[in-house]
Amino acid sequence: MAGKTEGQYDRIIAECRALYEAKFDDYGASWRVMRPSAITDQIFIKAQRIRTLQDKRETKVGECPRNEFIGIVNYGIMGLVQLEEGYTAEPEVDKMLMMGWYDKFSQQAKSLMVKKNHDYGEAWRSMRISSITDIIMQKVFRTKQIEDNSGATKVSEGIDANYMDMINYAIFALILIEEGHDMMV
Repeated sequence: MAGKTEGQYDRIIAECRALYEAKFDDYGASWRVMRPSAITDQIFIKAQRIRTLQDKRETKVGECPRNEFIGIVNYGIMGLVQLEEGYTAEPEVDKMLMMGWYDKFSQQAKSLMVKKNHDYGEAWRSMRISSITDIIMQKVFRTKQIEDNSGATKVSEGIDANYMDMINYAIFALILIEEGHDMMV
């Protein structure tokens, strides 16, 4: 099953990367002006929208929750970039640099997923997508608390680990959606 998951993961991350690249072509690296806390808030907005749609079971805008999970993946990677590189008042326009950062952090997230998948025995495959949404929300609130504490933790993982978990849980949701699971449950 691990090989299947890795292949699914790679397909999903390729789709997320393609959207990230297309948005770079439209907007450049305008997101580089955002502080990590603003990125966390963007992930919160996306997770909250998914949760609201799951609870109400309808959308008035027409976009499905699947697109929001893709957004969580991409914002999670942006957050990791901002943590490592810092935010800037002058966004870079070097597309190769941006895509290199994307590849670096998506590979780190995948490596973490492979290790955790081994230890947890792919338990996420038995989860409801709504539960995955709740876990992403929990990770967002953990991250916000750590940010409010100026990044300090006593015994917990840091902001970067939470971003990676959000990325991986969003990809798990996307895999389950791809497999035909009801994204509203």
